[in-house]
Amino acid sequence: MKQFVYIYLCLAVNFKLILSVVSRETPALGSTNSPRLLSPDINGAWYEYETHQNHSVFSYQEEEQELYVGAANFVLQLDTDNYHVIEKFPITTTGQQQCSDGPCKNVITVIEKFQDDLFVCGTNGHTPKCWKLFPSVKNQTCEVVSSYEGAGISPLVHTHNCLTLAVDGDLYAAAPLGIDGDSLQFRRKAGKRTNVWMYNRWLSEPTFISASWVKRVDDPENEKIYIFFREKNSDHSPDADPWISKVARVCKTDEGGSKRFFQNMWTSFLKARLVCGFPDESLYFNRLQDVYVMHAHDWHNTRVYALFTSSWNSTAVCIYSIEMIEEIFENSTFRGYTNDIPTPRPGKCVPDSKSLPRATVNIVKNHPEMADWVHSLHYKAPFYISNHNYTKILVDRIQAADQQVYNVLLLVTDTGKIHKVLEAGSEPFIISETQLSSISTIQAVKLDTKKKRLVVGFSEKISTVDLQRCEEYNNSCADCVLARDPYCAWTTSGCTPSNLGGIQNIKDGHTSVCSTAADDLKVVYKYKRQIDSLKSSRTVHSVPEGVPFYLSCPIDSYHAEYTWEHEGRHSPCLQMLSNCLHLIPSMGKENYGTYDCVSREKDYTKTLKQYLLMEQQYLEEKIDKRSFAHPKLNDALGLAPKLTWILLQNAVMWEILR
Repeated sequence: MKQFVYIYLCLAVNFKLILSVVSRETPALGSTNSPRLLSPDINGAWYEYETHQNHSVFSYQEEEQELYVGAANFVLQLDTDNYHVIEKFPITTTGQQQCSDGPCKNVITVIEKFQDDLFVCGTNGHTPKCWKLFPSVKNQTCEVVSSYEGAGISPLVHTHNCLTLAVDGDLYAAAPLGIDGDSLQFRRKAGKRTNVWMYNRWLSEPTFISASWVKRVDDPENEKIYIFFREKNSDHSPDADPWISKVARVCKTDEGGSKRFFQNMWTSFLKARLVCGFPDESLYFNRLQDVYVMHAHDWHNTRVYALFTSSWNSTAVCIYSIEMIEEIFENSTFRGYTNDIPTPRPGKCVPDSKSLPRATVNIVKNHPEMADWVHSLHYKAPFYISNHNYTKILVDRIQAADQQVYNVLLLVTDTGKIHKVLEAGSEPFIISETQLSSISTIQAVKLDTKKKRLVVGFSEKISTVDLQRCEEYNNSCADCVLARDPYCAWTTSGCTPSNLGGIQNIKDGHTSVCSTAADDLKVVYKYKRQIDSLKSSRTVHSVPEGVPFYLSCPIDSYHAEYTWEHEGRHSPCLQMLSNCLHLIPSMGKENYGTYDCVSREKDYTKTLKQYLLMEQQYLEEKIDKRSFAHPKLNDALGLAPKLTWILLQNAVMWEILR
């Protein structure tokens, strides 16, 4: 008996060691602050690089269904259905530049649809250049565009900060001019309008995150480009974060100042602090990481989803509207300026910026920052806070079975995972977590809103993720509804990609909607009940008295609470990866009988597994073969081959810990 107790203790120690890992990598049961479901990596089509890439950039034209991928010394055009190569454009470094490890690579950093052409720029051996690509199956060539230099569009080193934006035939870009990453600013570099750049005192060591053109269908003369970035904090006190996040704007019609004053400088540039955190406690997430702009037909309703990190290793998502941002730029006073504000107001879009009075331009030059801050829609707190280190954010809009339109946040972690988060009301709901790669981080990601999938780039491959993986909730109507996944609904075919008329309850996930199902779903219910009955049928084990034993049942929702029920007693679940365990150190008379593994989530309770433990010598007398499955031995009784390894693990741990 003592040796069995020792075996159990060894198992318990190892379970605790495993649980310490599980606690970091899997959600805690019963917590709605974690993903409800861990999805397996079921990739659709993919493309594998011939050699691993340290950097990649995507250009996805959804209307044309064209995907271009830029990496070191080439650009690929891929078929968006099966991801085979349509064309490969070799774009190597021009000239004879030599780097420390041999010939310099031309790392592609920019791919933009610009003036009806595909515009590509790369580092070109620390001498940035740009090309136009003319896709042709017969003639795979790249024509060099001599009129466009790459300086200020592509960085000299691919790891340096840069961004580009094509707007109405003009190209806006931010890239450093020097090898050390200096002279970084936001410029209009090419196109129909005058080249314009920033006054060098406006920003302090900026990192540009995103730029977006917000169209105004009824007022195109007042259209603006919004720039999201973080810069060095002017407050150098020990408690201050070294970085501060900002939003800036410039008018699309801005041609710079007159020849005598501020020529080729933005005359409409203004900036404001972007706040994400808890204003009442003066606690903020200050480091902007990524931005996704969800455009609306009415520009007032255009939303900005911003991803922030903090100095205490947490991330947050805050949501803003362009209307709120404009409210600050149009009405706030100017930081550091106390005199009367001249007319026209600084930052106002005008037909001829060269004719603006010097008094207006002087405020833009010397006091471009707003005194008021831009707060989020959820003023008192971020919309979503997590301990995961998110690096990228995308947002999809989907019409669910209830005919309502919902936004789904797609958050990329630094460990190759994607979280699918529902925005429904003021509280986020984390639908699922998908582990895409455990060996490399995600370099680039694009959203295909038509096909409802993500295109994801790693160093070794490009793969796709289907956002409509409804088969994961296909056990029953309740499972489909509890998922609260707007991509899915319960129909006569089970849980399927969302369509009008299906059963779903996105707002609160209560399963009472399943009991009011239409008559035409009864056949499906009967079929599903048969499956559920099969899954929950009792498994019989013949167990000798005095031996250790364990029971296991699967975890199908991390938002549920799991218990083991035995003879009126309830025991908590011991969570191990994707299973719940119940450990019995030594079988006694009181341990025999029926065990139910029960999950409870919202208004839904179900039995996942049922076991019958019988004392071995009385097996033939007590088993009703018509009711129970064929008896089989539990793995705990076959532990002998594993004991050596378990004991060795404990011996090593003992040596480490003593």
